[in-house]
Amino acid sequence: MERFHGKTIVVTGASSGIGEGIARRFAAEGANVVLAARRKDRLDALAAELGAQRTLAVATDVTQPEEVEAAIQATVDRFGGIDVLVSNAGVGLGKEFEETTLADWRLIMSTDVDSCFFGAQAALPHLKLSQGTIIAIASASGLGGDRKLSAYNAAKGAVVNFTRGLAFDLGQFGIRVNTVAPSLTVNDEQAAIPEYGRLIERFNERRAMSGYATPADIAGAVTFLASDDARFITGTVLPVDGGITAGSGQPDLF
Repeated sequence: MERFHGKTIVVTGASSGIGEGIARRFAAEGANVVLAARRKDRLDALAAELGAQRTLAVATDVTQPEEVEAAIQATVDRFGGIDVLVSNAGVGLGKEFEETTLADWRLIMSTDVDSCFFGAQAALPHLKLSQGTIIAIASASGLGGDRKLSAYNAAKGAVVNFTRGLAFDLGQFGIRVNTVAPSLTVNDEQAAIPEYGRLIERFNERRAMSGYATPADIAGAVTFLASDDARFITGTVLPVDGGITAGSGQPDLF
């Protein structure tokens, strides 16, 4: 199935984890995929694997607006436009609040929140032309609270409400804006590590479904929201969390 043949997708934070999974899924469905992240070596390896003809790797620090603008311009120069922006880049930090420094706070806010703002502004002229879509990756942590993650909770909550508001601002241009909110997401190799296994067990105590989400699960939700099947869906937050946000919230992580 090639729902995105001829479409151009920009994925930030694409060098590993959820971002890599999203990039792989779009590539498998025929899209031109632009990989944006700091680790150029990882991006180059992934681009080579996905195929150079329909893939572009751009080293990008998403906390710097000029670098985000450069990545968007490189996308347009290579592929002629943009149809989907996936703002996935993010960072978290587990600390007691009294130990959280101003530098910690600013790192999380700049990486998780500012990057969404920079990406949307840089891509907007091109998304107007394509009547494209923006999908931000927030977190179940943005829909509730977790111990030792106050800054991360605040950042992901800001992503959720930023994209809700953006949906109203950009709907007049035919641009849809949605958010995917994962909980713990690991690959199968990580799940086999005892530390991750114990964490998964703690999550399973709180959610409706047992097991764990993989990057492919998050990618499935993202590609649905980017597809024509979701043509009348905007301003929504789609949890991909096995039911954690339907219950009493996430477990204490640290």
